[in-house]
Amino acid sequence: MAIPQDSIPTRRRSSSEMSRSTFSLVQQLSSLDARRPSSPLVDVKPIEFWAMGPRKEVIQPLRRPQPPADDYFRKLEPRLYSLDSSGDDVDSLTDEEILLRYQLGMLHFSTQYDLINGHLGVRVIEARDLPPPLTCDGARQDMAHSNPYVKISLLPDHKNSRQTGVKRKTQNPVFEERFTFDLLFLEAQRRTLLLSVVDFDKFSRHCVIGKVALPLSEVDLVKGGHWWKALVPSSQNEVELGELLLSLNYLPSAGRLNVDIIRAKQLLQTDMCQGSDPFVKVQLVTGLKLVKTKKTSCMKGTIDPFYNESFSFRVPHEDLSEVSLVFTVYGHNMKSSNDFVGRIVIGQFSTGPPETSHWRHLLASQRTPVEQWHSLRSRAECDRVSPASLEVT
Repeated sequence: MAIPQDSIPTRRRSSSEMSRSTFSLVQQLSSLDARRPSSPLVDVKPIEFWAMGPRKEVIQPLRRPQPPADDYFRKLEPRLYSLDSSGDDVDSLTDEEILLRYQLGMLHFSTQYDLINGHLGVRVIEARDLPPPLTCDGARQDMAHSNPYVKISLLPDHKNSRQTGVKRKTQNPVFEERFTFDLLFLEAQRRTLLLSVVDFDKFSRHCVIGKVALPLSEVDLVKGGHWWKALVPSSQNEVELGELLLSLNYLPSAGRLNVDIIRAKQLLQTDMCQGSDPFVKVQLVTGLKLVKTKKTSCMKGTIDPFYNESFSFRVPHEDLSEVSLVFTVYGHNMKSSNDFVGRIVIGQFSTGPPETSHWRHLLASQRTPVEQWHSLRSRAECDRVSPASLEVT
C-alpha cells in the first residue's frame, strides 16, 4: 500500500521536536550536577541574639511532694529551741527577761575611775531576791536562807580578786563595801568587771548563785554610775579555792631542796565571821613514802596571808627524780579539826601541768630560785591524779 506523500513531512517534524526536548533536559540535569557540592549541605540559620534574653525557655525544677505540716514540725527537736538552752545569748536579753527566765535575783553596785589616784573603785551595795540555797549536787541543804557574799575580779585574768564579808542567813543581803583596783585608765577600759554572788557553806563546797559581767568599755568610768543587774547562771558552780605563791631551789652540792612559801590570795573562806585563819603544811614524799612534814605559822582573820617562810629538806641528788612536795592549805579551827582549803603536789607525782612545769624549771635551773603561782585543787582531785596525795593527811 502506498503511503501518502503528504504525511511524511509531518512525522519527521515530530521526531525533531522530541530530540530538542531531550537535549534540553540533559543540559538542565548537567547544570544541576555542576552546582552540587562535594559534601552534604548544612542548613545554618543566623543566630538571633534577641532570642537569648528574656524569651529563652525556662526549665522548671522538679517539685517533690511536701510532707504534711504535722510531719514537718514533728521532726524539730524542742531541746534545741527551749528557753533553757545553754547556748542562749543573754547579752540580747533585758534585765527583766533575765530575771524572769533564771530567777536568781539582782545585784546593786557602782563603779568609778579615780584619775587623780589612778585606780578603779567598785562599790558592792546590796542584793535582793536571791534564790533558796542549793548544794552543788542539787540537793536542798537549807530551806530557809543562804549565807551570801560577793567575789569581785577583773577579766580576763581575774586580776586582784576581792570579796565581801559573808552575810548570815538572808536572801536580801546589804554589803556596802568598797574596793579599789590599781591599774591604768586604758587598761581598765579593756577589762570586764565580774561579780559573782556565792553561797557560803562551811561543811560543803561554796556554790556560785549567779554572776554579773560588765564590760568597762561600755560605761563612762570617769563619770561613774550605779546599776541594778539581774544575775545569770555561772558555768562554774564551785568557787575557786585560792592561789599559792611558791619558790623552789635545789642545791646539788649540799643536797638541799629549799622551799619558800611566800603568800596566798583569795583563799576559800572557812570562817563566816573572821574570814579564815590559814596556814600551809608542806610534806616531802619520796616515792610513796612520807619523809618529812613542816608547816607555816597561822595568819589570823585573812584570806590573803603573807608568810615569807623558808623550809629546807635534805634530798640526795640521786633521789631528786623520785621526790614530791605536797602543799596543803588549812583553816585553823580551835573547836574541831582544821578545815581543808586546797592542795597541790609538785614533783614526781604532780597534780597538773602548771605543777609539772614548775618542777621541770627547777631541775633545769638548779641553784637558781624558781617562783610561780599555783591554783589550789580539791582533795578529791589531788587524790585522783597524784599517788603522793594519798600518802599524806
